[in-house]
Amino acid sequence: MKAIHVSTGFKAEKFDLYNTVLSALLWRKYNGEIDLICDTASAEGYKNLGITAIWNNVIPLIADDLEGLNLRMFWASGKLLALREIGAPVVMLDRDFIVWKKLNFGDSVIAAHKEDLHPDVYPDVSYFQMQADYIFNPAFDYAKEPLNTAFLYLPDESFKQYYVNMALDFMKSAKDCDDNLCYMVYAEQRLLALCAEYLKQPVETLLEKDKIFAPQDDFTHLWGEKQKMRDNPAEEQGFNKRCAERIRQDFSEFEYVIDLIERI
Repeated sequence: MKAIHVSTGFKAEKFDLYNTVLSALLWRKYNGEIDLICDTASAEGYKNLGITAIWNNVIPLIADDLEGLNLRMFWASGKLLALREIGAPVVMLDRDFIVWKKLNFGDSVIAAHKEDLHPDVYPDVSYFQMQADYIFNPAFDYAKEPLNTAFLYLPDESFKQYYVNMALDFMKSAKDCDDNLCYMVYAEQRLLALCAEYLKQPVETLLEKDKIFAPQDDFTHLWGEKQKMRDNPAEEQGFNKRCAERIRQDFSEFEYVIDLIERI
């Protein structure tokens, strides 16, 4: 199955680079090709670092200004812009998400897991300040649980484009504000669930939301650990060492990336 990583605004953090390398190489080992869809900054950053061979292709398809979107509010908007350009079926894999086994794909959307409708993260749509001509779809079931898109498989082109167009329309219609959470997760994660329910698109998840922290060996999502490693150098060093050992053990032909990352 074809997969994509997405990157905008290149930033070189060792733990993130190690996780990106393993995410790409393990996808290639078990599930197929993976490309990096990015802006110019990321294409040049990874090229200058010397690790672009971890992907099958590096394709700078995303406009450097992300088409004028407010990047403080919509920090993950590059993912939606990338999906617009890549045909389905396709997997969008966050660079901090690792799949450790072969997956099976069918006609259902597959997301990482469902999320609770916590009002501080997913408020009522009346919370959003929008341009006067924007209308929230009254036919949507706003009680649907959002879908975490750290992993996202989209099997159908028409559904993909409907979801992406709805997300981009929301982002481009939102008035500028200081909220850098609720607007983004509505566009990326809640709208995915709303669109799927509205169009009767079947949905599955890799993990049950009540067991995402339970021990398992199939998936790794670094998300909550990033800030801990930024705050604790010893914890980051331990993580980086374990990643380097895994690269040496399982992907010896890519062992050179370790030295390239450690030079940072």
